[in-house]
Amino acid sequence: MTGAGRPPVVLLHALLQDSSMWEAQRRALIRLGHRVLVPDQRGFGRTPLGDREPAIDLLADDVARLLDDEGIDRAAVIGSSMGGYVAMDVLRRHPDRVAALGLLASRATADSPADRVHREWTAARCVNGRAWTELLARLVPALTGRTTRATRPAVTARVRRTASATDPASLAWALHAIADRPCSLAVLHEARVPSAVIAGAEDDLVHLDEMRAAAAALPHGRLVVIPDAGHLPPLETPEPVAEALHGLLQETSC
Repeated sequence: MTGAGRPPVVLLHALLQDSSMWEAQRRALIRLGHRVLVPDQRGFGRTPLGDREPAIDLLADDVARLLDDEGIDRAAVIGSSMGGYVAMDVLRRHPDRVAALGLLASRATADSPADRVHREWTAARCVNGRAWTELLARLVPALTGRTTRATRPAVTARVRRTASATDPASLAWALHAIADRPCSLAVLHEARVPSAVIAGAEDDLVHLDEMRAAAAALPHGRLVVIPDAGHLPPLETPEPVAEALHGLLQETSC
């Protein structure tokens, strides 16, 4: 049972991963008395992709529908990488449902033209069997930081295993959705909820300056930098991430 005054939490996973990436934080937050929802997003884990056109808006509406189904009015919405883009879009489309915002490895700006072209090129390669294997070999190492790659073989193996199980069509869909997302800086400027931006110090995909910009845009935001972590801090350094989320939730009420 959720403890009095402890807000429900939604944890949204990263690209090429699934809801299991949050297992350590889910357990920690449940022990603290929070109700924790950890969905697989469309096309990942056990959730089918469906036949809708790619759109971050659709993923944000999925979160609102999940809250409806669970009888939850407001929740702390926390997302990593792709999940962070979805969390910002929940704030845009359903601001009354967001009690707190947590962003990990997610930039607040839209893709540059070059980044968008690269995402769309990558999506096109997903449908080619040989290119898919080469694509995973290039993408997966970038998901973790140098410390994890050097000293945490179990984590890198787990990241590789989950990424390899991804349906190529689902990755292509998600890449198109991410490429089309709008800039969220104005949305963050208007946010009036406790917020935390959590950055891996060794993230080579979303750089620390981009995370600082997201934190600076939030009126009630703070930046937490996690040493020895790359793009997936919940898996690479689970305890510091759980502590950072606990700190955010202590500031949050529903």
